[in-house]
Amino acid sequence: MFKLGLTGGIGSGKTQVANWLGAWGADVIDTDLIAHSLTAAGGRGIETICAAFGSDVIDAAGALDRARMRELVFAESARRAQLESILHPLIAQEVLRKAEQARGLYTVFVVPLLIESGRWLDRIDRLCVVDCDESTQIERVQARNGISLATIRKILDVQATRTQRIAAADDVIDNSKGVSMAVLENQALVLHKAWCNLAG
Repeated sequence: MFKLGLTGGIGSGKTQVANWLGAWGADVIDTDLIAHSLTAAGGRGIETICAAFGSDVIDAAGALDRARMRELVFAESARRAQLESILHPLIAQEVLRKAEQARGLYTVFVVPLLIESGRWLDRIDRLCVVDCDESTQIERVQARNGISLATIRKILDVQATRTQRIAAADDVIDNSKGVSMAVLENQALVLHKAWCNLAG
């Protein structure tokens, strides 16, 4: 089956694009959503995370306190590597399971750090980047999540640059400031039709 990698920096709008592709018949496997399920109350990652980081990072409901963990891992790269060593193998297992069950027009792997990880480019047939300028990313993330500017900057620092992402891309969807939802959707639809053709 044709495999598309979909990525973009934080606040780029890749989730919106992925939602449209799913509605149009693609199978969407979102590694962020998988990570959320693993760190929800009762999730497969919770016990190991609690053992490694302490109960301070678990909220009253038994789920990962994402704000607290974000502070920890972006303050200290060793802690981020520790969290990744717990979650990445679990995410990989779930991605594989979902990919084996995929029966859509093609499969979309939504991976925020697809380029940065170095593990994905040989697993996909084509890479699409949802692109926007950094100031727009910051504006959207602050409006959506209420994360401090300092924390957003730390997140951006571990992500590929805009130039690096575009250089790696086969297809680019422009979601810069001023691009309307209708224009964004049309860009995605044109590419979806092309990917359906490639999928045969």
